[in-house]
Amino acid sequence: MEQTDAELETQLERADVVCIVYAVDDEDSLDSVTDHWLPLLRVTLGQDHTTPVILVGNKVDQVDYTTMEAVMPIMNDYEEIETCVECSARNLKNISEMFYFAQKAVLHPSAPLWNYHEKDLTDSCKRALSRIFKICDMDNDNILSDQELARFQRRCFNMDLEPGTLDSLKAVVQKNCPEGISNEGLSSKGFLTLNSLFIQRGRHETTWTILRKFGYADDLTIQPDQLVPSITLSSGTTVELTQTGMDFLTSLFAKHDLDQDQALSPQELVSMFSTCPNMPWGPEVYYQVPTNNKNWIGLPGYLALWNLTALLDPVKCGELLAHLGFDYHAPYVPNRQPPLATTKDKKLDIAKRQTSKSVYSCLVVGPRDAGKSTFCQRFLGRGHEATADIPADEKPKSIVNSVVVYGQQKYLVLLDTDVLSASDCLNSTQTGCDVICLVYDSSNPRSFEYCARIYLRYFSTTQLPVLVVANKSDKGVVRQDYILQPEAFCAKHRLPPPQKASARVVPAKDIFLKLATMAAFPRFQAAWMLFYRGRHLKQLGLVGEDSGMLKFTIGIALVAMGGIFAFRYFGNR
Repeated sequence: MEQTDAELETQLERADVVCIVYAVDDEDSLDSVTDHWLPLLRVTLGQDHTTPVILVGNKVDQVDYTTMEAVMPIMNDYEEIETCVECSARNLKNISEMFYFAQKAVLHPSAPLWNYHEKDLTDSCKRALSRIFKICDMDNDNILSDQELARFQRRCFNMDLEPGTLDSLKAVVQKNCPEGISNEGLSSKGFLTLNSLFIQRGRHETTWTILRKFGYADDLTIQPDQLVPSITLSSGTTVELTQTGMDFLTSLFAKHDLDQDQALSPQELVSMFSTCPNMPWGPEVYYQVPTNNKNWIGLPGYLALWNLTALLDPVKCGELLAHLGFDYHAPYVPNRQPPLATTKDKKLDIAKRQTSKSVYSCLVVGPRDAGKSTFCQRFLGRGHEATADIPADEKPKSIVNSVVVYGQQKYLVLLDTDVLSASDCLNSTQTGCDVICLVYDSSNPRSFEYCARIYLRYFSTTQLPVLVVANKSDKGVVRQDYILQPEAFCAKHRLPPPQKASARVVPAKDIFLKLATMAAFPRFQAAWMLFYRGRHLKQLGLVGEDSGMLKFTIGIALVAMGGIFAFRYFGNR
């Protein structure tokens, strides 16, 4: 069937593989391959196109010689040519082989893997295989032991190595690359050499099976959603790490904590993220979580930071888990729990007056110079002087630490929010936090008005728990230039009384424990005090000084709880 040039170009652009046929008994036919067809392909598809090409020498039944010697220089000049096969359409000789090679060129292309000019793996292939080696090196000793190679074989090929196969592979590697074997294990160079041998011997499918098992596409870019399921968020939900995700991250920490000092040095952090496209944690992370006396991140701060990432940027968190090798390290079982999961709708939690979440978000809002940043750093145990030493370009806007709420470990994320004036707008993410903390300077008579206006504008009609903090209490408390004083304002709007705070005294977690408790039990104020012993009630400050009111509140809470138990008892009967 005759085709126009435009139709031919359209077909070439749509093709997954191109077979260029010449007659082995016609030299002019072979010359047209380099004079016309291959240049046409590059003009149509671009000089650097990756569409594989198969050279097909037809009419082999007409001659008693081969054209392979003449074809080899052409294959060396054009990298897109995968292979050449001679066949006969008349007697069907090698016809099935031709289609096999065409199919193989599509499913297992050699161009992304092999540089024919340099006769070596391409740079992108080396990077991909080096990342795979690091992930499979379970003990991080830069050698794949027999046990690690056996695990690698099972995970990639779903079968165990036959007896003696591993020794044969090591012998082949050592013959071609003496430094490829170290301490009876396979080094990184040996791993690259082994895959080079696979490709040189036409076993591209072996290397491609490995690459695709670790999430690589045909262009050797990683597809994270193939390794870690993507998360779909709906209104009122957030993303948290599951126990499987936490277990993986804990094992990853232990793998890279080479000196076993229970902290990751900057060098160890770089080593851990070497399987990622870039270093995702900047210098600000050392001021987002608690650190040790060397200002290094220990396991508690490390896990807290991952919970922060899952909350604020779940897409990035999923991609990082994919690059770090979650799919390979996690248990290989059916219906495996994903590393990330969505929480219940916040409206349901508010209706039940408690939440099953493990990570709570707290919006910290206040006027300029109220000391919000210093207040947030107190959560990490830093005082005023330590906070003042933080470089301006490294001051974080989010801080996270663990708290224990009724015997259960939770994570509280403080979102330090700058609103220059009470008329500025807060976005839906900010107003949708689990608890709100309004911070004002108790020594500044004009400071509280800002918090009052923010509350009335955004939170007075919501069911979100709100806590007011009188910061800089060490400077003294002055009368506020507002129609209501903070204590009266909180009483009018049925808020807990203002909590005093200062960065110049010994840091304490009392206020942050209150915030976490309020987030865990939204709109259930009895729970904010009911489960604390009497000596803790005044310390927590969730009630006033009036002991009569205290007894009344506890009595109401006890009656409510008793009613619930009675209802369940008679309901069961």
